[in-house]
Amino acid sequence: MPMNAQYRGPIELPGVIPVFPLPGALLLPRGQMPLNMFEPRYIAMVDDALRDGHRLIGMIQPDAAHGGATDKPALYKIGCVGRITQLAESGDGRYLIELTGVARFRVEEELKVATPYRQCRVTYAPFADDFIARKGENAVDRAALLAALTDFLNANDLKADWEGIEKAPNEALVNALSMMSPYGTAEKQALLEAPDLKTRAEILIAITEIDLAKKNTEGEPQLQ
Repeated sequence: MPMNAQYRGPIELPGVIPVFPLPGALLLPRGQMPLNMFEPRYIAMVDDALRDGHRLIGMIQPDAAHGGATDKPALYKIGCVGRITQLAESGDGRYLIELTGVARFRVEEELKVATPYRQCRVTYAPFADDFIARKGENAVDRAALLAALTDFLNANDLKADWEGIEKAPNEALVNALSMMSPYGTAEKQALLEAPDLKTRAEILIAITEIDLAKKNTEGEPQLQ
């Protein structure tokens, strides 16, 4: 998804951003995430993001292992900021938006704010490579990734747009498959925090192989 704004490095992004905690939601640089915003606090967040001109929202997962209140769970330290690149009003008070991933961030501090939504002071410095499109593509084992995808589709009796898959560059393929993967919070966080595209692809392959092996084992008769 093309963006009107071009971000060339960490210095071009604000140090304080609104964050949207959502378990199982994985946004990656240059990936697209559709969201249905209906809670009043997040409607306010979208309105403010549009009003301030940045159009940026930080996607981050709640960290259930470290507790927190029901309405304010602890957060993982790593998330990804996205820019609102599409927005539609539903007519019943909801916003249908699409975020396009810009760069990952590390939370330095959650701020005490008057807004109904949460805000954090963040740094993008550890993820400077996120601003370089398609960096590390040549190191990805595309054949192994496609083999794992094929096994997953066959095991789940699913079909895919193979023409589109074959045309997709490695970055788009790895990130799209990671974002669409049906795995849990911990697995999604591992994919997010991968240091480079090659490692992310390897993690996705490993998670898929473990999931398939588990399903195969569950289907076998148990020894007494």
